[in-house]
Amino acid sequence: MSSVSPIQIPSRLPLLLTHEGVLLPGSTMRTSVDSARNLQLVRSRLLKGTSLQSTILGVIPNTPDPASDAQDLPPLHRIGTAALAVQVVGSNWPKPHYTLLITGLCRFQIVQVVKEKPYPVADVEQLDRLEEFPNTCKTREELGELSEEFYKYAVQLVEMLDMSVPAVAKLRRLLDSLPREALPDILTSIIRTSNKEKLQVQSCVSERALEERFKMTIPLLVRQIEGLKLLQKTRKHKQDDDKRVIAIRPIRRITHIPGTLEDEDEDEDNDDIVMLEKKIRTSSMPEQAHKVCVKEIKRLKKMPQSMPEYALTRNYLELMVELPWNKSTTDRLDIRAARILLDNDHYAMEKLKKRVLEYLAVRQLKNNLKGPILCFVGPPGVGKTSVGRSVAKTLGREFHRIALGGVCDQSDIRGHRRTYVGSMPGRIINGLKTVGVNNPVFLLDEVDKLGKSLQGDPAAALLEVLDPEQNHNFTDHYLNVAFDLSQVLFIATANTTATIPPALLDRMEIIQVPGYTQEEKIEIAHRHLIPKQLEQHGLTPQQIQIPQVTTLDIITRYTREAGVRSLDRKLGAICRAVAVKVAEGQHREAKLDRPDVTEGEGCREHVLEDAKPESIGDTDDLALPPEMPILIDFHALKDILGPPMYEMEVSERLSQPGVAIGLAWTPLGGEIMFVEASRMDGEGQLTLTGQLGNVMKESAHLAISWLRSNAKKYHLTTASGSFDLLENTDIHLHFPAGAVTKDGPSAGVTIATCLASLFSGRLVRSDVAMTGEITLRGLVLPVGGIKDKVLAAHRAGLKRVIIPQRNEKDLEEIPGNVRQDLSFVTASCLDEVLNAAFDGGFTVKTRPGLLNSKL
Repeated sequence: MSSVSPIQIPSRLPLLLTHEGVLLPGSTMRTSVDSARNLQLVRSRLLKGTSLQSTILGVIPNTPDPASDAQDLPPLHRIGTAALAVQVVGSNWPKPHYTLLITGLCRFQIVQVVKEKPYPVADVEQLDRLEEFPNTCKTREELGELSEEFYKYAVQLVEMLDMSVPAVAKLRRLLDSLPREALPDILTSIIRTSNKEKLQVQSCVSERALEERFKMTIPLLVRQIEGLKLLQKTRKHKQDDDKRVIAIRPIRRITHIPGTLEDEDEDEDNDDIVMLEKKIRTSSMPEQAHKVCVKEIKRLKKMPQSMPEYALTRNYLELMVELPWNKSTTDRLDIRAARILLDNDHYAMEKLKKRVLEYLAVRQLKNNLKGPILCFVGPPGVGKTSVGRSVAKTLGREFHRIALGGVCDQSDIRGHRRTYVGSMPGRIINGLKTVGVNNPVFLLDEVDKLGKSLQGDPAAALLEVLDPEQNHNFTDHYLNVAFDLSQVLFIATANTTATIPPALLDRMEIIQVPGYTQEEKIEIAHRHLIPKQLEQHGLTPQQIQIPQVTTLDIITRYTREAGVRSLDRKLGAICRAVAVKVAEGQHREAKLDRPDVTEGEGCREHVLEDAKPESIGDTDDLALPPEMPILIDFHALKDILGPPMYEMEVSERLSQPGVAIGLAWTPLGGEIMFVEASRMDGEGQLTLTGQLGNVMKESAHLAISWLRSNAKKYHLTTASGSFDLLENTDIHLHFPAGAVTKDGPSAGVTIATCLASLFSGRLVRSDVAMTGEITLRGLVLPVGGIKDKVLAAHRAGLKRVIIPQRNEKDLEEIPGNVRQDLSFVTASCLDEVLNAAFDGGFTVKTRPGLLNSKL
């Protein structure tokens, strides 16, 4: 046979720099092309080239250096692999890039880089022989035992794999057909090796390079074989364990002796599904729910535990058996004891207590009375939430609170359907599961702050819950069976009814819970708040005393609210300050009692400790502990809480004409509101400031129009003496607290009185506040929130309140002590309002020659 000349690669090759791996001769690799140099190489050589030589590249492994400049050519590895580009795949999204399929041919050595841009090109020297028909027998004779040892490990490694896989079977055939000198490179690229190990194999180019490659790759084959042996051993143990577990249940069934009750009870206790089935059988759920549970338990038995639906079905059945279908508590129907309990827990709130006692009385006469749906509406801090807990304690029922503020998904009320991942029942059903009875007291807190989103309207979902004619058949989406809510006592709380949908408001019985008077706050503080704060701060009545006069100072000068939350916080601040003094006093006594400290040294130490000014008490002896009890007077109050936050500024604000006091209602309770007016030369414009709503702006226009039409009657003139109040005159109306949005019709009489004061030059009485809507003809129409507004006037120290005549009926709700402190003027028209708002009636100065008139 004639000798065959070896195949030669081109002496000059373009270089492809790869960072994804090391290509060895005889192996195939996919590599991504995204750098600028490699993109230029692919476009210039592979996509435009037509000859076979244009598809031969020099592949150089490259490790990117973040510190190097991307424009400079990085240091190149000396040894590379000549490769044939078999396939090119490209894409322009999200940026241009290519993927090459390349096959290694032989090793080469870089002699010289002849070009760096747009892609590197180098003169190379071929290191491996490429023969079309290699002499396999000659290679085996040259390598001898080393080649046979490598071949044995290679065959052992391949036979440990799954020979049914076509690629593995093909690899086994290649071991016999390929030349032995090519096997180290091919197997090194197949087995699990690092890039560093592949580089070492690639760099074997000495005179005994083939022998070095065999010696270097044999340990790699042995390592891979040992890893496969360990993996197969682990899998075998796992399979044996699985077979053992599968065999347990048939063995238990075979060894079970039927007919023995003890064995049956033991099996039921150990098998959760059997226990669940037993609970379903013994539960007192309705027939429809029982049928659903029986159907689901049959499905559960046929279902493998690995299915996701298995856990969902089991959770559903566990919830069904835990729900209190017929379990209830017995109401405590002693009305006298209930009255005492309510009076002890809450002071005032007579209307609310009356309604609870009425429910108890009817419940005593009729056992199957449906639970009412009550809604307590009032400002924050008046005890709406706590009174719901007291109602539950009075009735002897379980209590559960559901916070609805910010809820914007109807699934929070009705639950999710079980087709969704992570589905769960709604808050109503979940609350019944928590309390364990079907007649608890449910407090739906902040029902006026429900949201609305794409997930539905929770307020609409509450319509079924809070309707006595429908909630006996309430269906939660998760349960999908009806549950009776008719025995649940629902109590909702809200700050205002304005944001509650009318349909939902219609289903509830509204009970107004107005703010407290000063006397009621004093009683609440000394009955409930002070004892609670003393207990929380570890103090006793023998250590601190807060007289009622001090409590009144806190209420009038440091708080201005309808409820008692700020009052509670102020009392807590006082208790903390006293706790510091009590703790320091105990520390001083302990120092004085120490036998190793003389009396003079102890006193000197206390003087140093107490060099800071005292915040409580006026004792001159700083060395001794404070005397007990510590009395909180006005001076101590000022030291602890600082200067008063609210001073009586009414008389100061009304020291000029054009100022009047109105009464406003807010969700936080009633407030007094000053209205200020001024006039200046101008073009007859009316300016309104103070973040006013449209209704209040219209009231201002009504007031100025009425005064202009009655200017001659009241002898109201401009500075120039004209009866046209807007002739060459601009009027500016301002409502202080400009950051607060204001709206509503009840400021009409206040604006009219303010403008009348401005044009007449007379002062409005400093102890008068007023409220009422006006018409263009001067009539005074009724408004709402009278009780809250009157209480606000009382808190501010005012003495006279002007209200619409048709609101006279609302004065019955005012506490007796407040009615005694205030004088009420009912007005049906603006004439009566102006007469009551000014001292001596609304008398204005006339032109010379005319008598003063009193209207």
